[in-house]
Amino acid sequence: KPDAVMVAGDLVLNGADPALVVDVLRTLADDGALVIAGNTDIAVADFDYAAAFPWMQDGVPDAIQAAAEWAHDTLGPDRVDWLRRLPSERRWRADDDTLVLACHASPGSQTAGFDRDLDPNVTIERVARTDARVIVCGHTHQPEVRDLGWKVIVNTGSAGYVFDGDPTASWALIDLADGEVTAEIRRTEFDAVAAATAISARGLPGDVYRAATVRTGKLVR
Repeated sequence: KPDAVMVAGDLVLNGADPALVVDVLRTLADDGALVIAGNTDIAVADFDYAAAFPWMQDGVPDAIQAAAEWAHDTLGPDRVDWLRRLPSERRWRADDDTLVLACHASPGSQTAGFDRDLDPNVTIERVARTDARVIVCGHTHQPEVRDLGWKVIVNTGSAGYVFDGDPTASWALIDLADGEVTAEIRRTEFDAVAAATAISARGLPGDVYRAATVRTGKLVR
């Protein structure tokens, strides 16, 4: 029973049942969870591929566009409208006055993340865009906790599409007390083979790679 639940985006592009995902998240949000959109949610909601994937200078692959269009159609107008209205950031202040920011990639950006090989100077520049002590993010699909001293970056990884070689759902538990921040990555097992099989059964371009990614916990493309 945490004091706050944050969901850091990338919700519906790659899975086999995006409607169920949205329904569960809407219930969580009604109960107070803070849910934000990721860059892939922009692709699904509005097909704005340049905004969702600005690093793909030569165009977005057909496989991504097909998955976005399929998810959009599967969700239907009401769920797409809910997805479209999600904010890009949410903030929560703990009882000890610690400010926590939920963003997808980094403060102020849904696409410029905290990659593990990122130049340290760029990391400092990006964390300085917020007054929050704790930055909760995703985007890289690589779970980790980085304590910079003055700020803590908590990358929750992914609940079903992780890239670190451990095919489990990754999430983070953060404890805030008297100005101290303790964060750890937790892993929860799920039936990755069944999830991968359901993705393969759709038959969309790229599904064989998506299924392999879910099954192995490593990005396959």
